[in-house]
Amino acid sequence: MKCPAHKIRRIALIGMFLFSIQISGLFGQSSSSPISVPSGMTGSDLLRMSQEGKHNDVALLAPASIKKNPQDVDAYIGLAWSLNALKEYVKAKDIAQQGYARFKDPRLAQALGEAQYYLGENEAALANLQEYLARFPEGSKAALTFYLCGELFVRMDKFNHADIAFSTALQYNPSNARWWVRLGWVREKTARYIPALKAYEQAINLSPNLTEALNGKSRMLAKIED
Repeated sequence: MKCPAHKIRRIALIGMFLFSIQISGLFGQSSSSPISVPSGMTGSDLLRMSQEGKHNDVALLAPASIKKNPQDVDAYIGLAWSLNALKEYVKAKDIAQQGYARFKDPRLAQALGEAQYYLGENEAALANLQEYLARFPEGSKAALTFYLCGELFVRMDKFNHADIAFSTALQYNPSNARWWVRLGWVREKTARYIPALKAYEQAINLSPNLTEALNGKSRMLAKIED
């Protein structure tokens, strides 16, 4: 059975990307009575809730669940991912570090890397995000993780690496107009004006009034006509 062309391209982009790169204080509750975990709730339930976007519920329930069963890795993962979604990056970093020290799970490396990205810890963030991608290149966080790697490469002025990372992220999430703008921008930085134009045009197709894409397209047309 032949692989679809888009699948082959995605695998190739992942290979290029990988080749190019040679809980103390958290468990206390503010209310006078402790939070109790519903009977029968496990870390897998909390992880599923996190994936469903119920981040406030996970942030409320997971600390007590972890305290009750410190060996439940899914509770750590769900909590760390939800804390990142809630922009509680210091807390997310803390719980991800605790969980990773115990379990060495790449999903916790992803959560740690995501928190470190927002905290400006660029080198450590990249290493942790790469660990997740090496183990779970098709994982639920793959698109976001490739995108964050692209932004980290931008911070490091590695625009060709960023091109590969953004391109791969868009293989998973081709409907994200702002990611197409970022891809256009890094291609523009390396004077790849026609590919940059195509990326900006993709963004405009998805979001016709997106100013950054419209301005980028105008710049590229001017460059190409010179």
